[in-house]
Amino acid sequence: MGLTSLTALANLVPALPEEEVYLALFHGARRVAADCDGEAPRREREPLESQPNPVTLKRWLRRWTNVRHREAAERTLLTAIAAGLSPAMLADALLAAATERAFADTGHTLDFINKAFECLDLMGWEHATAVLPTVVGQMVAARGAEESTAWRQPVDLIALCEQAGSELPQLFPAGRSVHGWSDCAALAQELLGDEPVRVIDALKAAIRDGAAPADLSRSLAYGSALRVAHFGNANEHGDWETAHHVFTYANAVDQILRRIETANADGHFAVARGVLHGAMALYLTRYLNVPPARIPGDDGEQLDDLPADVEKIRAALLDAFDRQRQVDLAARLVARHLKLGHSPHSLIATLAHAVLREDAGFHAYQMLEAGVRQFTIWGNTEEGRHILIAVARYLAAHSPTERAALQTADIARRLMRGGELHQEEGVSSS
Repeated sequence: MGLTSLTALANLVPALPEEEVYLALFHGARRVAADCDGEAPRREREPLESQPNPVTLKRWLRRWTNVRHREAAERTLLTAIAAGLSPAMLADALLAAATERAFADTGHTLDFINKAFECLDLMGWEHATAVLPTVVGQMVAARGAEESTAWRQPVDLIALCEQAGSELPQLFPAGRSVHGWSDCAALAQELLGDEPVRVIDALKAAIRDGAAPADLSRSLAYGSALRVAHFGNANEHGDWETAHHVFTYANAVDQILRRIETANADGHFAVARGVLHGAMALYLTRYLNVPPARIPGDDGEQLDDLPADVEKIRAALLDAFDRQRQVDLAARLVARHLKLGHSPHSLIATLAHAVLREDAGFHAYQMLEAGVRQFTIWGNTEEGRHILIAVARYLAAHSPTERAALQTADIARRLMRGGELHQEEGVSSS
């Protein structure tokens, strides 16, 4: 979790004002330190002496993941790195291995893999042998959704995924002859349907009509964001995490498929499994939108009862995060900001500020960073507005906290600058 938190926060640094960058790095470093505290040193492993071809290495990695053989999986991955496989080919191999289990570890497995790749994008791929093997232990130990009753009864979703997983890859070659497919928003609505067979049929139809793998994952991510945006306030508080897991998984699938592009040597087999698992996980969360919360700003709603000035909106939004049960107000303020044409960058900075001052869990960092990623893909559109509303609603549901870490960070910053922690009244530090 430490690597995921640190990378998510590092990805957000460009959106932060300079005076708050230290706080993001503080939270990230603190999470990494907590992961390492009291743990035995990692045992370094070596790549294999032989150098099999990439297809063989990919098959081996899937095999060792299936039988939960950590050492063999790590050595296979190290061999792939030593052989000079590109980041895209490494991502393809790890996607294939991670999807051996459906929605592994409630989606965390694939998100951790994606964050490891993003970490290397930030720090340099010369560190691949140190970073990528760290995801293997969790990947081989993860439990898959195929072990869950909800995925087996009353409808066997695993069987549906296996059948569709063998059919979808064959549809992509025919779809390549069709150009200009751009119905991601419409497909997202179909993915929110109540019938799993119809959801899969919608994916098949989109591929036949020319949808590329990244189009499917983009639709899945937007549909998952809508699930959060429509999250009903009558649900139990813990159910926020159920919706959150699907969204962050879908974002990870989307980022990995964009990275892979044409590196698939198996005809999009792993791509199909990743998307299908996400679509079925989204289907299983349909109860969270019964009844659906209304998205503010839709259908011409102007929200004129809220402030119009950008600074007043910011102050009102932060005030909402200062109080409990302000989910709907936070969503309305985000919608008001964007519908008035104010800068989305200033809104993102405000949401980041709201998270960084809290004793937030790593889920909050995941949610914010994934939301910003998806907003960047969709842009300042209606869909982009829905995504940031989903982020705001989730963050508001988890605010406020004690904010003890904020005080610790402030103390550390003052010490770093040579300030004094304790001084007599009326005496200033030099």
